[in-house]
Amino acid sequence: MTDPRAPENAHARPAAEILAALDASPSGLTGAEAAARLARHGPNSLPGARPRPAILRFLAQFNNALIYFMLAGAAAALALSHYVDAGVILAVVIVNAVVGFLQEGKAESALNAIRGMIAPRASVLRDGRRVSVAVADLVPGDVVLIEAGDRVPADLRLIAARSLLIDEAVLTGESVATSKSTDPVTQGAPLGDRRSMAFSGTLVAAGQGSGVVTATGRATEIGHISALLRQVETLTTPLLRQINAFARRFTILAFVGAAAVFAFAVALRGYAWDDALMAVVALAVGLVPEGLPAVITITLAIGVQRMAARRAVIRRLPAVETLGATSIICSDKTGTLTRNEMTVRRVVTADGVTLVEGAGYDPTGHGFAPDPVARDLLRAGLLCNDAELHPGGWTVEGDPMEGALIAAAIKAGLDPAAERAGGRLDAIPFDAEHRFMATLHDTGGGRILLVKGAPERILAMCAHQAAAAGPQPLDAALWTDRIAQTAREGERVLGYAMKPMPAGTARIGFPDVQDGLTFLGITGFIDPPRPEAIEAIAECRRAGIEVRMITGDHAETAAAIARQLGLASDPQVLTGQDLDRISDADFAAAVARTQVFARTSPEHKLRIVRALQSRGNVVAMTGDGVNDAPSLKQADVGIAMGIKGTEAAKEAAEIVLMDDNFASIVAAVREGRTVHDNIRKVIAWTLPTNGGEALTVITAILLNFALPMTPVQILWVNLILAATLGLVLAFEPTEPGVMARPPRKAQAGLLTPFMVWRIGFVSVMFMAISLAVFFWALSQGRDIEAARTMVVNTLVVLEIFYLFNVRYLHMTSFTLTGVKGTGPVLAAIAVVAAGQLAFTYLPVMHRIFESRPLGLADGIAIIAIGALSLVVLEIEKHLLRDRFGGE
Repeated sequence: MTDPRAPENAHARPAAEILAALDASPSGLTGAEAAARLARHGPNSLPGARPRPAILRFLAQFNNALIYFMLAGAAAALALSHYVDAGVILAVVIVNAVVGFLQEGKAESALNAIRGMIAPRASVLRDGRRVSVAVADLVPGDVVLIEAGDRVPADLRLIAARSLLIDEAVLTGESVATSKSTDPVTQGAPLGDRRSMAFSGTLVAAGQGSGVVTATGRATEIGHISALLRQVETLTTPLLRQINAFARRFTILAFVGAAAVFAFAVALRGYAWDDALMAVVALAVGLVPEGLPAVITITLAIGVQRMAARRAVIRRLPAVETLGATSIICSDKTGTLTRNEMTVRRVVTADGVTLVEGAGYDPTGHGFAPDPVARDLLRAGLLCNDAELHPGGWTVEGDPMEGALIAAAIKAGLDPAAERAGGRLDAIPFDAEHRFMATLHDTGGGRILLVKGAPERILAMCAHQAAAAGPQPLDAALWTDRIAQTAREGERVLGYAMKPMPAGTARIGFPDVQDGLTFLGITGFIDPPRPEAIEAIAECRRAGIEVRMITGDHAETAAAIARQLGLASDPQVLTGQDLDRISDADFAAAVARTQVFARTSPEHKLRIVRALQSRGNVVAMTGDGVNDAPSLKQADVGIAMGIKGTEAAKEAAEIVLMDDNFASIVAAVREGRTVHDNIRKVIAWTLPTNGGEALTVITAILLNFALPMTPVQILWVNLILAATLGLVLAFEPTEPGVMARPPRKAQAGLLTPFMVWRIGFVSVMFMAISLAVFFWALSQGRDIEAARTMVVNTLVVLEIFYLFNVRYLHMTSFTLTGVKGTGPVLAAIAVVAAGQLAFTYLPVMHRIFESRPLGLADGIAIIAIGALSLVVLEIEKHLLRDRFGGE
């Protein structure tokens, strides 16, 4: 295989020499040659992280304080020759480890799939045309186009650079972006001084350029340190850390409590020390919720998969938790709340207004005849333009507004190929700081400077305006009124200007655009709101979630779109200039009562997010550009656009929307609330069921009567329930009305006052019922083995019926849907029922667990007790949930 890193020392040799060495040209490779080179060099990708051996991943499941406690109990049982007890304890531990092992493998697969979903693409020249290809398909000799916000996809020898700054911190550690040029540097220049190169993995901070690929994959500079860059996604989240800390505290409490009960049983109740030790081991093992961290992790992973199905890809698992608490969504407008199908609706010159028909990028069937000034304006929009409009499906490669300008020019009878035949001589790329783009062209009749950008900025650089009768002095007041009027129609506005340049001019700079420009006019673009975004905003209102629009558009444009979206009937609007005039003391209050922020800078977005957070809000922020990265990182949940988002935005975000649709954000919030609900259900079921078992044994020891369950029977209950009922709540669907509730408070704990009450109430109720069944059976003349068998079956049936109660924390369980259950619930109950039938009737189980067969009447009575307990718990839920704040 040919070395894809050749030629050597590309940074020290002229660009033309490198192109020749790679048998390439500035217009790029042909498609056939690119395919042949891809076959020779292989894909432009780094090798994935070496997976841990399965045996190590399995053993890692035992690295948990609760598991250590369980293993210590098994060791104690073995030391006392209680082999059955030790075997059951180990079975519980192994079941938990297997569940965790399978879940981890599933989570790794999901994360690998996520990485594939958000794999970047690159703009290259192939067959002389700009096309978008997967980064993995780049080959040496490809000519790649880069601009602000892009991640450099391979090592490039620059052949063109304009105001190009690249952040190379990932390679050099330098925090200041490096200015790039096409001039060679010395052969021995260190990596940070190779200004003629752009290295794979670095970020384009400003400007634009192009370069020929000199190295791909592991042959790139970043390939040599890829081990540092292959960051492993971690499943540890704040919630899981909280659960693990709870597990450690619970283990200590269980150990201390077990020691106290052991001392009490031996010293005051006359238990033999080995019997007391086994009873206490079983008690502690029954009390400790050893599978809770694994089940919660599974719940989070299921939430990630459900969100992915709704086109919201979770890059960092903590976002799953945070989404459920989101109280404010700050959203970009274009493409997220709107269709991102820009159309030039009107062309405004000094001589009048021309309305343009049609929608989207298809220019066919909507031709019109513009006046001469309007024609010059559309030609300026066509030439001062980096986009490509591809026929067939009429798709745009590049900025949607620039694509709309090409479509409008074609409607006006202009031929893009003919108009662009003279080529572009130089350009000042658009930047958020100066808010315009300028290009230099040779039109055949002379050289001309064309400028396109924010109309207020363009007006400030002009002294004249074009008209059919010839240039006129600029009427700034007239244009300010026309811009505002166009914006009030909900249209986005761009301004255009031109300036003849001296013959032979080959370069342009900022001084060239400061004076002598003639204003051509403006165009108004319409980008209609997405119908699903309108409904999604209404759903946000019902869910108590506020929506803020933060956009770079003109204030009137933003307000018009906000009204169409139903954001507010009379939206409050603040511009970037307004924000600059507000004092720090008043800033948060002003932001809180504002729905629309227009003409904002990255600094403004950052201040807005911080101000909202300072008032206790959980803020989700959407963005697509490099200028959004600071606010995306600051937000509680950063949401990047998967289609038009830059790599900088995606890396700063926790979530990537694969369809750039606001409705997908709301769907993800719904799933986030479901995940949080299901985690609370898992805890609400696990702790009181374990507590009921423990209290039953403790009461027997304290009051000095025979244990209602033997240690091995307690372990059987844990074993049969650990991988069945304890797991199915992770799969629960969304509760009705989940989006009708207000967001939970950011700092609210999982154990709400109602849940604390519920844990205590259910634990005591299960204990009371178990003891009542035990003593009733003894009073009927049953032997103690039969009585204990009834207690075990009663406890399992109680936990089954309690599961149906816990499935709905915010509403009654007495509905047809609630009674029917779900597939996982019914499957788990079937497994538990089969296990209990075996426990009760199989002779081998009688020998292991000292159980006895029961009559049909006993079974009916036990089921009736379970059903009655469900009625009691439903009444308790109805009476007390609202008293404890609806939780």
